[in-house]
Amino acid sequence: MQTTRDVDNADVPKSEYVARIARLAREKFAPRAEGYDRASAFPAEDFEDLFLARMHAPCVPKEYGGLGLGPGSDTFVLWMMTKELARADMSLARCWEGHVNSQVLISALGNQEQKERWFEGIVERGDLWVAWSGEPQFAVPGQKSRFGTHLREVDAGYVLNGTKAYATSAGHARKAILLVNAAGPGGARHSASSPDQLLLLACELGDSGVTFDNTWWNPIGMRATVSYLVRFNEVFIAAENLIGRPGQYLNEAWQTRFSPHYATTFLGGAEAAYEYALESIAKQQREDDPYVAHRIARMSLNVETANLWLKHVAELWDTNRIEEAKMAGIRARYVVENLATEILEHCVRACGARSLVKPSPVERIYRDLSIYVRHDNIDQILATIGNQVLGKDHDGSFFRPRETVH
Repeated sequence: MQTTRDVDNADVPKSEYVARIARLAREKFAPRAEGYDRASAFPAEDFEDLFLARMHAPCVPKEYGGLGLGPGSDTFVLWMMTKELARADMSLARCWEGHVNSQVLISALGNQEQKERWFEGIVERGDLWVAWSGEPQFAVPGQKSRFGTHLREVDAGYVLNGTKAYATSAGHARKAILLVNAAGPGGARHSASSPDQLLLLACELGDSGVTFDNTWWNPIGMRATVSYLVRFNEVFIAAENLIGRPGQYLNEAWQTRFSPHYATTFLGGAEAAYEYALESIAKQQREDDPYVAHRIARMSLNVETANLWLKHVAELWDTNRIEEAKMAGIRARYVVENLATEILEHCVRACGARSLVKPSPVERIYRDLSIYVRHDNIDQILATIGNQVLGKDHDGSFFRPRETVH
């Protein structure tokens, strides 16, 4: 990673951040996306370009050299930057999400020393961060071993052993925020223990005890996220790398800041499919087909509706209406998934089977969206919204069934 950057962000209007990302996405990231997907390769050149353009630290506060965006501060600008990346490559946007969401957590929960130490690495050297939680506890057919981590407290820190799945940006991120449960396997999403047992630990991924298994990652889509299996073998994590208070992540529902961010990536991919449909229909001179007009109308309405939902949630965060923002974010996550998948279906119906044949980008978007929307269970999201309306206990972070809510 180079250390000199060729763009100065001083006094740049925030709308220009989105424009810069859009130019990079259109001119550089989109042409590379098919190659990264085909090779299941991490989009390293894309992150190099983001660093050189000084777009690499959007959620680092300005006093540390970043752009100062994030939930509560020009949230919609951040999400529109993500959407532009997703229009080019949803896998890239997913890796970006993990990086910038980590910046949000350090900014909000980290102490002064941690911010100075870690933000300097992001801003000046382009350090890439991720946040990993995945430790699914239910085995599936063909699974040979269980996932999960075990933490042992020692003098001046902790020792970590075990495995995590879905480790996005594996082998390329320099540091990871690990969501680890002191009570045993499960992380944040899959643990049934008290929320107070969950720790956020910053791990140096260059540690010799951290290894990756790329054979585990052979999915239908989102291939360039390189979300490998990661193994921890007697990995020491210093106490000074504990972020925030034990349980703070779940007790303050920090995951609710990120659910609409996932939805933004869904929308970016769907908007790219919509643009393909418009171009394809024009080339085929099918504008007079009334059924095509119906499909285009539905796609247009879905795009507009999804953007309005995201803007609404962003405004709630930016006006410090935190509880409203949390609830609205869950709704946006549900609604945008439905709108995005409908856009893709309308695109394929309007453009025909050739839209699903390479080199059409819709073929990749179709695969990427089909797996990424499974990041959360939409049925459980809908049940969570229902429980909100009914005034019942609910898990707004990971949408688990009510019987597992503490």
